[in-house]
Amino acid sequence: MIHVKRQATITRKTKETEISATVHLDGTGAYDISTGIGFLDHMLEQLARHSLIDITLRAKGDLHIDFHHTVEDSGIVLGQAIAQALGDKAGIVRYADVHLPMDETLTRVAIDVSGRPFLIWKAEFSRPKIGEMDTELFREWFQAFAQNAGITLHLENLYGENNHHIAETCYKGLARALKAAIAVDPRQAGRVPSTKGTL
Repeated sequence: MIHVKRQATITRKTKETEISATVHLDGTGAYDISTGIGFLDHMLEQLARHSLIDITLRAKGDLHIDFHHTVEDSGIVLGQAIAQALGDKAGIVRYADVHLPMDETLTRVAIDVSGRPFLIWKAEFSRPKIGEMDTELFREWFQAFAQNAGITLHLENLYGENNHHIAETCYKGLARALKAAIAVDPRQAGRVPSTKGTL
């Protein structure tokens, strides 16, 4: 049983971006997202819907330069919000993995909500852009998210041809793994899932 509301709001303002994110980890997957980058909005909506984390995110960035700062900083702020909402991580499952199919594409995602950020990224794209978003920025988003959420994240696209499908399986795979890893395990009885006693 969840006794504490696992939610948080983070706001970050720099000369390049101004971003605010609110998350409710035990939500229904509701979302209200606007970054100014259509494809990124679509991916973050998938993340919310399939993780069942309610996400509200507003980003204003220097899109007249390029999308890099807005993409990276969105990952930073969303990661920080999830880390804050998790608190001391008492009672969570902690580990999870998933194979996420989408038509001809299959992506594997494994996660440890450990407090030790690390990213293994094995996904390649055959086109420089999906919509208006640079495909090289997907790794930047996942790196920023993993670092600031404090999670170990291994992501590998096993096969696939359609670039949209490859990107979407990365976000949906993260969503499903995150949903499982942050779930509260009643057998933990509120304990932190580590022999160290802390994460």
